[in-house]
Order: sequence, then structure tokens, then C-alpha cells
Amino acid sequence: MSGGGPELLSAAHIRDLAEGLGVRPTKQWGQNFVIDPNTIRRIVGLAELRGDEHVLEVGPGLGSLTLGLLDEAAKVTAVEIDPALAGQLPETVALMRPQRTEALRVVPEDALRVEPEALRWEDDGPEVLVANLPYNVAVPVVLQLLQVLPSLRKGLVMVQEEVADRLCAGPGSKIYGVPSVKAAWDTRMRKAGVVGKKVFWPEPRISSGLVRFDRVEPVSQAVTRQEVFAVIDAAFAQRRKTLRAALAVFAGSGARAEQMLRTAGVDPQARGETLDVGAYTRIAEARRQLPEDTA
Repeated sequence: MSGGGPELLSAAHIRDLAEGLGVRPTKQWGQNFVIDPNTIRRIVGLAELRGDEHVLEVGPGLGSLTLGLLDEAAKVTAVEIDPALAGQLPETVALMRPQRTEALRVVPEDALRVEPEALRWEDDGPEVLVANLPYNVAVPVVLQLLQVLPSLRKGLVMVQEEVADRLCAGPGSKIYGVPSVKAAWDTRMRKAGVVGKKVFWPEPRISSGLVRFDRVEPVSQAVTRQEVFAVIDAAFAQRRKTLRAALAVFAGSGARAEQMLRTAGVDPQARGETLDVGAYTRIAEARRQLPEDTA
């Protein structure tokens, strides 16, 4: 056992569990299991749980983070796509935290397709997302859960370090892009740290980043999230072009795109990576004001 507090899964524990299940981590599901108890304690600490919250964990794997969360949360809903791992998780908790078995619920589904109602617990939606997210679906999972779970107030996710930097990037940065703008619609994101490669099994090729987010009010009530995201997608689909050119098809023509941009107070010659989410919101609002295209 490393560090203080209740026992967590060691590297030997995790490998024994995997061997017993006949599980080999797969690239298909982006599985890299955390094998260092101190990293688990660090993640849980940075999540700043109060003790009375309903926590959502995506991709619990063999349960190393789940045990840490059960020590600090009122209840944990764990969404796991791998049937073997989903079946094992309650048994691991029963062995390691027998007094907390009633505080865990496992949902054996794909986090990108799970119905929001399946994540509610006695009419209580999850308030906090804490997860070691599979690298290949990290951004879609975060954006999807923010969209369908208005109950989420905050979160701490571990993702590929490059993805962490993208989620937290500001306008004008080389790595600023679709994830950066969409995340800013109704959350404040900040990078909370870096996690080295050696705390995982199997060891990934690159480091991971910790991202802390807090939910804020959407930028506008005048347009929907979907309307704003449609503008963002169109602008970044051709990010090397000016916004007038990039949004021409979206608006119906180059002239209409220019009219829309000028109404929003945006330079038609600007490029998408220079705009913040407020500017994209104004463009979505301006699009509503465009007259019907009769051409």
C-alpha cells in the first residue's frame, strides 16, 4: 500500500484482476489502466469532492479510480462499455470496500450513446464527472455529457495531454480549435496538471493531462447550443480560409456570409481560430436575421 488512507488497487492487483478475467487492454476502447495509488489520490483531490455528491465515472476499467471516488463521494455511477469489466467492478468493490457496495451503480453501456435517464439515481442526476477518459473518444464524451446532463456542475478528467491543451486553449493559439470553442460555451476549463506515462498499464506513448472544468451559464439564451456549434463546425472545416469563404456554403453564398459576419461585428477576412465563443454566438444570432435565400 502506497501513501495514506484506505487501500487502493496496486499494479499487482490490477494485473491479477485482468489475468483472471482474460482481459488485455485494447486500443479499440482506448484502455490504459492507472496502476499508481498516489495518482488516484491526486485525481480525487483535484476534483474537490464535498462528500455529498453524485459522481459520474466514465470508463472505470478495473476500478482503481472507482475505489478512490467511493471514499469521497456520496454515490458513484460508473459507465463501462466492456462487459467483462462492467461485471467485475461490483465484485472488486465488494472485496475492497464492502461497506460502500450500495453507493455504486454500474451502467454497462457506451458513454456516447447512453440515455441521460440511465444515469439518474432516484431522480438525482450526476453532479460531478471524474474520469480517466479513453483517449480516442475523450472530447466527444465530454461535450456529449455536458449537453445531455444539465445536472453536471464540475469535473476533473484525465485525457491525452495534447487534448487537455486543446480544451483549455484560447483564441489565436495554434492549438485552438473546435474543442476549445465548444467547451467554452458553458464551461470554464483549466489545465490542472500533467500525469506521466509510467503510472499506466499499458504505458501510453505520451503523457496525460488533467483538466478541471466548472459549469457556467451559456454564452447566450437567444440561440441554441446546436446553432452555435453548427457555425463553429463550418468555420473550422476550412480553417485556412477567411470566414467569408469558410462560411459561404453554410450561409448560402459568400455575399450572405459577409452580411452575416458584418451584422455580428466580425471581420469577414478574419479566420476562425481568432474568434472566441462570444463571436461565434453573435454569428449564430446574425444568421437568424438573414432574409430567406431566394436564389
